[in-house]
Amino acid sequence: MTPKERYRETLLFGTSNKVPLHPGGPRESTLAMWYQQGLPQGANYFSELLEILKIEPEPQDPSMGLGVSFQMIPTFEEKVLEHKEGHYVVQDWMGAITEISDEYDYTYIRSAKDFVTRKWHKFPVETRDDWERMKPRYDVKTPGRFPEDFEERCAKLQNTNNTIRFRFNGPFWQLREWLGMENLCMMMIDAPDFVEEMIDFWTNFISETMAEILQRVQVDEVGFSEDMAYKGYSMISPKMVRRFLMPTYNRWIPEIKRSGCQIVSMDSDGYVGELIPIWIEVGINCCGPMEVAAGNDLVEYRKIHGTQMAYTGGIDKRAIAKGGEVMRTEVLRLVPPLLKTGGYIPGCDHGVPPDISWPNFIEYSRLLAELTGWL
Repeated sequence: MTPKERYRETLLFGTSNKVPLHPGGPRESTLAMWYQQGLPQGANYFSELLEILKIEPEPQDPSMGLGVSFQMIPTFEEKVLEHKEGHYVVQDWMGAITEISDEYDYTYIRSAKDFVTRKWHKFPVETRDDWERMKPRYDVKTPGRFPEDFEERCAKLQNTNNTIRFRFNGPFWQLREWLGMENLCMMMIDAPDFVEEMIDFWTNFISETMAEILQRVQVDEVGFSEDMAYKGYSMISPKMVRRFLMPTYNRWIPEIKRSGCQIVSMDSDGYVGELIPIWIEVGINCCGPMEVAAGNDLVEYRKIHGTQMAYTGGIDKRAIAKGGEVMRTEVLRLVPPLLKTGGYIPGCDHGVPPDISWPNFIEYSRLLAELTGWL
């Protein structure tokens, strides 16, 4: 069974000889700690992990992405506007004015290489004129939207054994980048027509860009990034999700599924329990990372929603950090019953933080490899 086949079979509740081994991905600060704890300096952590666990790496075709950009073109100039008291005030690539610790290079905002907290001072769309100036940055035909070798890439990807997937911002995430969270929520009440206009624009841009991919390549998964929840609650009510976001999902998902792609996933941090029924209704059939500290429990969700929703992630990072019996108890509580019913790729419930040591990560990954059929 190829990696592509195994991935699809697992998330579509099919039959697979093994479940993909995806214990979780570390950020830069985590890798820095691991290099001090036994991971060879500069080594690929996953290759090293497989060697330690004595798991033979699967044959993989050379990695090749689609190279398609769903981001603004051109981006704004990234620049430091002020350096004060341990912080940079910067204009980021999206046009927002933000403040971050000077421990980090301001380009971390673009690459999300680490767990970086920031403070927003200003967002790029505050007026109608701002909006009109923003729109030309999302022209499907802008040079650079598709790579020069796009047709060649698509032809090669048609024959790959690797999983083909891509994702882009959902309407809630994208409008939050343009307006900011507080302004977006206020406008949903005070200027709903303007919000719907921006959502319609984003919906059309994604549909047109995505169509160029879907008509050339058989894609395995298309994902939406929304990050639309806090601890214990969604950021906007299910009623508002239905009003403002559901029309977009109801357009995109049939377009995706008509192409033959069967997995449509949602990436959202926070507590998503009140959102999953809406996602199921519109045809989303996989979600992650299912943060436990936010209130998510996959055992309970599986009882409620059955095989209507597949999951990735869901293992409490706090338990992994503690290691030993605490880690084993949590993994064994969660993973076996989910694997029994299918539709689950277990892993850390977000990026792997630096308080998960390299030895504890190995211990946890070994147990995961045993449960998923690799050992």
